Amino acid sequence: MTIPRDARVDLPPEHIPKRWYNLVADIPGLKPPLNPATMKPLCPEDMEPIFCKDIIRQEMSAERYIDIPEEVRDNYIYLNRPAPLQRAYRLERYLKTPAKIYFKREDMSPLGSHKGNTALAQAYYNAECGVKNLTTETGAGQWGTALAMVCNLFDIDCTVFMVRGSYDQKPLRKTIIHTYGSTVHASPSPMTAYGRKVLKEHPGTSGSLGIAISEACEMAAGDPECCYSLGSVLNHVMLHQTVIGQETMEQMEAAEIDPDYMVACVGGGSNFAGFTFPMIGERIRGKTDCEFVAVEPEAAPSLTGGEFRYDFGDAGGMTPLLMMYTLGSDFIPSGIHAGGLRYHGMSPLVSAAYDQKFVSARSYDQTETFEAGVLMARTEGIIPAPESCHALKGAIDLALEAKRANEEKTIVFCLSGHGLLDLYGYDQYLTGTLPSSAREC
Repeated sequence: MTIPRDARVDLPPEHIPKRWYNLVADIPGLKPPLNPATMKPLCPEDMEPIFCKDIIRQEMSAERYIDIPEEVRDNYIYLNRPAPLQRAYRLERYLKTPAKIYFKREDMSPLGSHKGNTALAQAYYNAECGVKNLTTETGAGQWGTALAMVCNLFDIDCTVFMVRGSYDQKPLRKTIIHTYGSTVHASPSPMTAYGRKVLKEHPGTSGSLGIAISEACEMAAGDPECCYSLGSVLNHVMLHQTVIGQETMEQMEAAEIDPDYMVACVGGGSNFAGFTFPMIGERIRGKTDCEFVAVEPEAAPSLTGGEFRYDFGDAGGMTPLLMMYTLGSDFIPSGIHAGGLRYHGMSPLVSAAYDQKFVSARSYDQTETFEAGVLMARTEGIIPAPESCHALKGAIDLALEAKRANEEKTIVFCLSGHGLLDLYGYDQYLTGTLPSSAREC
């Protein structure tokens, strides 16, 4: 059998993007973050207790493109950039759909997910500013893994607060973070005043990303040689991830792929933003009719079930107030296996794109998403991360809708990470013991 031209589209290393794309330049009507003490738009000085100056400049930038430093771009090669774009022929045949399904393979990074794209950039800028220690939160552990690894490249210490539910479910994530030389604490932890407060009030809590963010911010604010680094939500994180979408656009052009849909999972928004924002920019400028679908868990449905308003990005009220879709900063989702999606809010940029109808959203119970993950494993041989299973489920449903309508749609989704460290969730699904999203795992 001759391998079709679009079975897999690769780019040579020299095609790693040279600039990040900033949606802020193109999306209208953005509302600024507010200083909760003054209720006035945030100033750079307001962010200095926890972020380095280079990161603050990027966070507040309205430039359409920002150059990628050569050292960062060179190191993207070691994160398997450019990442392949692949067609899911066997999945298509199983579904008996006229739709074409493609997926961007962020799972092939040595870190197992897309998170290294911003971890590398953030570690670089903090090192340039003389920062000695970075502190962060992590849900399922992909982000903590990524930051722990890249901190080694720049001789920076790293402290990770891992959401208690995932800390208990995914012990090998702790092993990886320790192997990379970083420290990891279950959150809420006794290491911070806020963590101790939560433990006293809710001793059996599974934690949340909002709580872990508060702990990491508290530690950074208390040490002048320490800064906070985060894996999602804020603008500079969305910016760094756009290498995904820029590569995808070049690959689609090379293989003459004209997408009807681009699909990705959303928790805080980083892989969705990275994958779709460059193309959303094209849509805003009237150059494409592609539709963009964000897929979230029923356990944390910030887009499909939240309110669009100002809210804190963390549970302890230490962050600026962000205009975003939110379930409330005190919301603690049930302990689903897709820990990276267990966040009460949504990136302000993703929220604005959704509010302005550039993006649609769907939510699923985790039993549906694991069913999709098993199907991917048995057709394409790839075991997706529980988070990525949401994007996969969304793509499968779109392909089945195309089948019912007998339409030849083209669907491209982001496989944001592999699930080889999440097999406990798959085991629960396969043995019939997987709880629904409404109950604790």
